[in-house]
Amino acid sequence: MMDSLSSTAMILAAGLGARMRPLTLTKPKPLQEVGGRTMLDHALDRLVGIGIRRVVVNAFHLAEQIAAHASRRSDVEIVVIRETELLDTGGGIKNALPWFGGKPFFALNADLPWVDGAMPSLQRLAAFWEPSRMDAALLLMPTAKARGFGAEGDFMLEPDGRVWRQNAPVPRSHVWIAAQILKPHLFDEVQEKAFSNNVIWNAVEARSALFGLEHDGACYHVGTPEDLVEANRLLASGAGWGVA
Repeated sequence: MMDSLSSTAMILAAGLGARMRPLTLTKPKPLQEVGGRTMLDHALDRLVGIGIRRVVVNAFHLAEQIAAHASRRSDVEIVVIRETELLDTGGGIKNALPWFGGKPFFALNADLPWVDGAMPSLQRLAAFWEPSRMDAALLLMPTAKARGFGAEGDFMLEPDGRVWRQNAPVPRSHVWIAAQILKPHLFDEVQEKAFSNNVIWNAVEARSALFGLEHDGACYHVGTPEDLVEANRLLASGAGWGVA
């Protein structure tokens, strides 16, 4: 199932982490620890676990710390791209396209840890991927079960896996939780240098090629210092991130 995907993946780690201040004034958000491990390492572990051999990590805020931390990993090749200006999520991915060999690739956020169900979620997402009908596939969580998110949700998920949000009623049934598979040609359609990945999703949704897979584990959107404390408290207590 991995044959159609690039053996190089991407982790987005260039954000300013403004909502996490003052913690992120001295340490970038991806290097904040959840369960005794940095959120960047959580993302790297997921990719290594499914056989990814190279990971491109973009960095901007406190980039030298990201690069130094990445250099300590010996189980995967890590290429750190230091952005000289903020390119946003879509621009950051577009800037890294030469590394993926023209094949669809995994892209993960470095700041939203999750706990897998019975099977690794990225393995499930790779098995779900059907390039003949999909241009992008997102890992989604039911809004009601997603910790650290607002109540509005991001997307509606249809029984056939199709995802949409344009004119969708609120609350939307699912939120996106940091992992996706994307076709590289999608970024050829955008001329801007800095842009949000929402531009890509909107275009893919418009041609009914945006799909999603429901996560069968747990997740925590660590967006604020308070979220970080609570996520760690729940893990340390043994309660975990499940929602009763």
